[in-house]
Amino acid sequence: MPAYRFEALDANGKTSTGLLDADNARAARAQLRAQALVPLQVQPVAGGAGGGAPAGMARWRGRVFGSTALTVWTRQLAGLVSSGLPLERALTALADEAEDPRQRELVAHLRSEVNAGAAFARALGSAPREFDDVYRAVVAAGEQSGALGTVLERLADDLEERQALRARLLGATLYPAIVSLIAVVIVVFLVTYVVPQVASVFTSSKRALPALTVAMLAISDFTRHWGWLVLALLVAGGGGLMLALRNPGFRERFDAGWLRLPLLGRLARGYNAARFAGTLAMLAGAGVPILKALQAAAETLSNQAMRADALDALVQVREGAPLALALAAKKRFPGLLPMFARLGEQTGELPQMLSRAAAQLGAEVQRRALALATILEPLLIVGMGGVVMLIVLAVLLPIIQLNTWVK
Repeated sequence: MPAYRFEALDANGKTSTGLLDADNARAARAQLRAQALVPLQVQPVAGGAGGGAPAGMARWRGRVFGSTALTVWTRQLAGLVSSGLPLERALTALADEAEDPRQRELVAHLRSEVNAGAAFARALGSAPREFDDVYRAVVAAGEQSGALGTVLERLADDLEERQALRARLLGATLYPAIVSLIAVVIVVFLVTYVVPQVASVFTSSKRALPALTVAMLAISDFTRHWGWLVLALLVAGGGGLMLALRNPGFRERFDAGWLRLPLLGRLARGYNAARFAGTLAMLAGAGVPILKALQAAAETLSNQAMRADALDALVQVREGAPLALALAAKKRFPGLLPMFARLGEQTGELPQMLSRAAAQLGAEVQRRALALATILEPLLIVGMGGVVMLIVLAVLLPIIQLNTWVK
């Protein structure tokens, strides 16, 4: 039964809005009149199950669910379904409780699709921005196996773990980034304003200035006259790099080079491998066929070079090779992953072993990120102090020299 968004007047002349289910717009208006409401506007939220994306979806620009909101919503839906509540009633409850109107309309659209006879995974496919291929594949596997509540619980766990890993990595890099930004702003201010103001006192004297002061004045002059050009070149270079990264071939070569960096490369390799292993474990545990699971897990890799390796491994598995052997042939994946995959294939517990591999890889990424941040913090402070000390010396040396002349 389709959902309709309405605007109506009550007996006191106040405007009320909301959602209701009806066979058509006329039936929706009849329901409103039966409730002593005067309908002003009745619009469908969604189309039928076979109509693909609804016309109202064009209003949902940007993402309706953030990463945290999607995790909470999935957890709530899993709890309702696991308690024995039918999917349609669970979606109705979530739609009624949603505080964001866009979320309410989206959930109402999903409910109308399910009421019209569509599978839940197919209904989710009408909102691909909100529910990616992995999310829909897991839900489809849960529907086919009859254990949708359990699969949704597992999906919520995976979303929480992924969000926690991303938050820890962001927290480890946030402080060094803030310190670096503040250091750059302070140095630019000192070089472009303080140094010229102080050093101009000594340039009028026809005596030679110390070499450090002369060099600092030259840097200051260059920054004041050509700093805007350097900034423009940096912005243009960044924009050109972003455009070049849209080319698949260049993006793959760039990502392959990024993986070869001493510290950041290992972090990127571990993060992508942990995400790949966790997604593959979740899909395989939900009953998704291994080839389809590999395809979906490969799409979650942000590093295009590792994604290409995962797709090559998919081809080998399709031709009959064991998963562990296919992954071991790709040196960009950490050796821990094919080792656990081999143990899982030998014991018949591939999802559990892949989940352990994802946990260990994620813990290793967190440890390395925290260690790198711990090293960077004092180095940045010392570096900033050294630069400021050079600027201060460039200002003080002429003063000391002037005192010597006076004596």
